[in-house]
Amino acid sequence: MTMIVGYASDERGKAALHLAGMLARSAGDSLIVCTVVPAPWMPGMARVDAEYQDFLAQGADQALERARKYLPNDVPATYVRHSARSAPAGLLEVAEQNDARLIVLGSSSAGAFGHIALGSVTDRLLHSSHVSLALATRGFRCPDDRKVARVTAAFGGTESAEDLVLAAASVSSDVHASLRIATFAVWSRPAYTTRLGTDSEDLVMQEWRTELDKTVNATLAQLQDLPVHPGTVETVIGSGTTWAEAIDEIGWDAGDVLVVGSSELGPVARVFLGSRATKILRHSPVPVLVIPRRRAEELAEQAAED
Repeated sequence: MTMIVGYASDERGKAALHLAGMLARSAGDSLIVCTVVPAPWMPGMARVDAEYQDFLAQGADQALERARKYLPNDVPATYVRHSARSAPAGLLEVAEQNDARLIVLGSSSAGAFGHIALGSVTDRLLHSSHVSLALATRGFRCPDDRKVARVTAAFGGTESAEDLVLAAASVSSDVHASLRIATFAVWSRPAYTTRLGTDSEDLVMQEWRTELDKTVNATLAQLQDLPVHPGTVETVIGSGTTWAEAIDEIGWDAGDVLVVGSSELGPVARVFLGSRATKILRHSPVPVLVIPRRRAEELAEQAAED
């Protein structure tokens, strides 16, 4: 299949190319590296608009020429310049024309190094894309031969989260990686001056873990029933007083990719992140794959049929 890389001639573009190379090499996919330029208006008598369009086209072509240097030779790629009314609309058009499985993007240069930072294009696609999105952390780099080693599914315990885990299992099978199911608990113990009340807090946490274990075990049973399931599956719980602590606690390695799903309150067919998924995304130290709810359902069904 094909992946679309939204390329900009800056650090975002380099990070997106490194991530796209790793994903395409792991899945055996090809890449379409795409730069979107504004669609032309009706030309005026002075043809100023035409000259401006030529200037934009030359700049885009030069950027695509530079992009060739950042992709290793073992990843098949084509390079296209596409005119559209906006960058998000153009990337979605190219994805639809090529039946792409996902769009790969870099992080904004305004965010923290090593984490996901949303720019205007990424933010727009996170609220409108019907295609899965792969987001590189700011400054992401990897060796030319790197493949995905482990897929981590962010599990929230809901019905749609079970579909997300099955979808993540399908992804991990495609890229021949292990699967990890991660649940995050952000919990701050009240500052009691005596021990009065702390036991009740512990009981609540214990009850939550018991219910979570039941849900996770049911999901693991579904994974074992799949015709093709990941060779290695582990479950982890990351807890802390902040999202950063909870996410860091489970540990991350090179070759890790985190999978999050869309909110149940958003459009079924499109990416629409809830507040919890947005916090996980912003604090992730590894690239994140965001899957729309309908796409997660399709991948779950596909995993059950393979």
